[in-house]
Amino acid sequence: MVGRRTIALFVATSLLFGGTFVATKAGLDYFPPLLFVALRYDVATVAIALYAAYAVPRRQLLPRTAGDVASILATGVFAIGLTNALLFVGQQYTTSAVGSIMFSLNPILTPVFAGLLLADERLSSREASGMALALLGVVLVVNPDPGNLTGGLVGKSILFAGAVSGALGSVLVRRADSSLSSTARTAWALPIAAVLTHGLSWWRGESAANVVWTSEALLALAYVGLFAGAVAYVAYFGLIDETGAIRANLAFYVVPVVASLGGWALLGETISTLAIAGFLTILTGFVVLGSDSIDVRDTVPFLGGQNRKEPATSVREHSKKPGQS
Repeated sequence: MVGRRTIALFVATSLLFGGTFVATKAGLDYFPPLLFVALRYDVATVAIALYAAYAVPRRQLLPRTAGDVASILATGVFAIGLTNALLFVGQQYTTSAVGSIMFSLNPILTPVFAGLLLADERLSSREASGMALALLGVVLVVNPDPGNLTGGLVGKSILFAGAVSGALGSVLVRRADSSLSSTARTAWALPIAAVLTHGLSWWRGESAANVVWTSEALLALAYVGLFAGAVAYVAYFGLIDETGAIRANLAFYVVPVVASLGGWALLGETISTLAIAGFLTILTGFVVLGSDSIDVRDTVPFLGGQNRKEPATSVREHSKKPGQS
């Protein structure tokens, strides 16, 4: 059964990452893409360092094993750094709807890497069906123009590479079997991601002189740095520790829903009937995914839980006479 902590981590990950698409769309009007990512990680690094220094005992902050170091590198380079660098660059060439679909391939790609690198994470046929339903729901929610899906090969290729990096990174984090908490791991990984993206920004010829500092720019940077950065990554990597990479990345199916609702509430975008059908389809997919862990007949009496036959051994014991062994 899913615990309250797991649910809380899943909800936090979905909500905070979902807002990233709205904030990114707004922020790219003021920042060069890679510099935007790098500044995001600068802000997140300071925030998580202050929190970790206050909340985590010093002896639990320092990496002690090779697995700790491997998990930090996998987090900083793949799961955070390259994933978001490719996301921010790719969004320049395509719509946010198509971007949401490309990144929703993350849960599909994760089992591929998990099957190669992990021995304890496999999908049942029922779970695979639930994932397929959820992906269909994502497509219904964003309702992309078919012409946009077939065009813009460069942008889609970049976004797909970002989804691959995110899926691989989450599996490598799980494989490393680190003893560090998600907070400590994120505190070490974010500076690595910041250095990586600053280097990519410099290599691409971006300049801080091209940044347009406005209140909207500061709000977008604060959101992606503090909420979708420091807080969301602690929740996400904590979710990986709790449930494994495959199930943790199911949060990316909810991200387009949050992005659509955020666009409706903050940007005045409309939500179509098809999108509502997509929300319900995603919910159905999650019900199918979770049904392996829940016997509905035991939960809902009128479906047969009260009238189910007892096991044969129990019936035989009730039929014995007193004194029989």
